[in-house]
Order: sequence, then C-alpha cells, then structure tokens
Amino acid sequence: MFISFEGIDFSGKTTQVKLLEHYFIGKGKKVKLIREPGGTLISEKVRSILLDKENHQMSIETEILLFSAARSQLVREVILPYIQDGTVVITDRFFDSTTAYQGYGRGVSLDAVQQINKFAVGECIPDITVFIDIPIEEMEKRKYGKNSRALDRMELASLDFFHKVREGFLSLSKTENRIKLINGILPVEEIHEIIIEEIKKIENRQQ
Repeated sequence: MFISFEGIDFSGKTTQVKLLEHYFIGKGKKVKLIREPGGTLISEKVRSILLDKENHQMSIETEILLFSAARSQLVREVILPYIQDGTVVITDRFFDSTTAYQGYGRGVSLDAVQQINKFAVGECIPDITVFIDIPIEEMEKRKYGKNSRALDRMELASLDFFHKVREGFLSLSKTENRIKLINGILPVEEIHEIIIEEIKKIENRQQ
C-alpha cells in the first residue's frame, strides 16, 4: 500500500504518520517512512536548497522543478522498489503538495503543474491521501507556540500564500476520491482512529 499525507504546515501530519507506522508494525507489516522533499541522497541535497531561507530569490519555476526533481528520484529509487517488495510506504507529502503550494499558492498554471507532476511520478499514485486540514489561525498558533522552532524558507511565506495553499488542498479534496479530508483540530487519537478506518476500507478492497 502507498499512503501520502498532506496539509498546510503545522497541521500534524508528521505525528499521524508515526502513529500509522506503529499501527502497521503492530500488524506485522513492513513499513517505509519517507518525507518530501528528501528520502534519497540526491533528494536530500535538493531539500537543503529548497528550504534554505537564504535562497529567498528563488523563482517559482525553479522551485517547482526542484521539488519535482527530488520527487522523481524518490519515486524511482525508493517508493517503487519498496512497494514492489510488499512494503507499506507512507510519505509525508507527495505531488498534491506541489499542486497546492506551487499551483494554487505560487500561481503556476495548474495545467503546467499537472504535466510536471505526471512527468515526475509516472503511474506512481497513492492508494489513499490523508489531508489533515487546519485553519490558518491554528497554523499560526502552532508555528509560534511554546514548542516553536526555527522556520524554513517555505514556512516563512505570507499568510495570504497559506490561505491559497489551504484552498488548493480543499479544492483537490473535492475532486480526487483518494483524498480523505480530516479535521486537524480533533484530538490526535481521534484523528488516528479516523485514518485507521479509512485504511481498513482500502485493505478490504485489496483482499
């Protein structure tokens, strides 16, 4: 099974990814966790360029191509081989982030984004995409809360940008059946239980 997690920054994706990993391990499954951008030697080097806040002059065209280049390497080097080996692959972000962030957020043509995504991943499409949705106000609260950390280049974007990104994710969730929208304000365990119920639906269909 191939599962992706999406949402704006500080939505709680990483926490839910780890909980889901424990769920599958408890069932005796092999699990591979990956993050985007990153996951391979080449992709991690690209990540360092993309998230470095010193690179504030990066053009939107360069940004989308770098994200997609890192993803393309990740798909061929990690995701497909692990899936073919029977491993459950869980990724923190995938190409829907490019559609939301670079398409809706930065204003890159959605047709161009779709073509770039297709070229980067080929037929590698998640079986299910979990979109954890939180309001922008909640994102700000978490970003600057007591457990706040140094912010990267993407996290330092404007509130207007993140409003557009969130609307992008919401729009995608209405048109893509594989995307399951979950209220990220709910308690962590309740969100996890909802995700498990969605995963079980996929497992039943695959049997």
